[in-house]
Amino acid sequence: MRRLETAGYANVGKTNLHEFAYGITSENAHFGTVPNPIAPGRIAGGSSGGSAAALAAGLADAALGSDSGGSIRIPAACCGVVGFKPTFDLVPTDGCFPLAPSFDHVGPMARTVDECERMLTALVPGFTPLELEELGDVRIGTTWIEEADPLVAARVREASERFPRRVSAELGTTAKEIRDTVSDLFQSEVADIHRALYDEHADLYSAEVAAKIEQCLAVTRDQVANAAEVRNAYRSETLERLADVDLLLCPTMAFVAPPTGIGDLELRARAIKLTFPFNALGWPALALPCGPAEDGLPASVQLVGKPGEDALVLAAGKVLASLVRGTPGAS
Repeated sequence: MRRLETAGYANVGKTNLHEFAYGITSENAHFGTVPNPIAPGRIAGGSSGGSAAALAAGLADAALGSDSGGSIRIPAACCGVVGFKPTFDLVPTDGCFPLAPSFDHVGPMARTVDECERMLTALVPGFTPLELEELGDVRIGTTWIEEADPLVAARVREASERFPRRVSAELGTTAKEIRDTVSDLFQSEVADIHRALYDEHADLYSAEVAAKIEQCLAVTRDQVANAAEVRNAYRSETLERLADVDLLLCPTMAFVAPPTGIGDLELRARAIKLTFPFNALGWPALALPCGPAEDGLPASVQLVGKPGEDALVLAAGKVLASLVRGTPGAS
């Protein structure tokens, strides 16, 4: 935040979010549910739901979010704005209460890709945006589009067609397998953060977050060791499989913002299915709206780059946003 203020940004307030940043609905038992300005009665997404809602409502021009399994990109998808999860550790997490430290990212959220890029320039000394004429002939690998609901899939497929050089990307491990296996490592890190706090203050946790903490505390050492091994193999395998691909393109979420009241425990697994893999990898990932889908609500497309290719992801995102019509986040 200090870096943004030094660059001329003004802090206009603190927004609500999911308790301990551990959830995808921003239905907070202590401070209330974050409303979705573009879809009353629908979740704003989480955990950074308040940031996305403030942007969608015009209360702020830029916002910060944290992302451990999709917590920048899911709210961006639900509220029809733009969210960018940078390469792991590009933006320091100093001052943030951790969730799962080796999965935690901090990044910009805004109504346009251009503003996210400007924010990242302020957040990361030495970061240099890529000029559009330097973008070149980018090779786009598409994946997991069939995982999405019909109209979300259609909008993402149309977005992919904006790029002339696109190929199907075979990632080997499925999104579900990554989430189900590597999540043991994620949960063990959550347990380490909350173990003492939960032991002393369990009664202050909401029932929903407490249930997840209990699951985290039950993860065994063998499960953690296996998950760490799978994660390392996934990182190596994915780099090898994508050697001839510059960027990946896939849905951010498989569905549009669901109604409030369903609950994080019911929605979580499917909501993070297509975002969590890139936390496991630590790769940069940009979410931006790409047109109306089910119930007239925005679909969101995810552009993903290899580690350190943040400038390429944002440059390609600006091109895509300029080509997509009728979406709230188009530049």
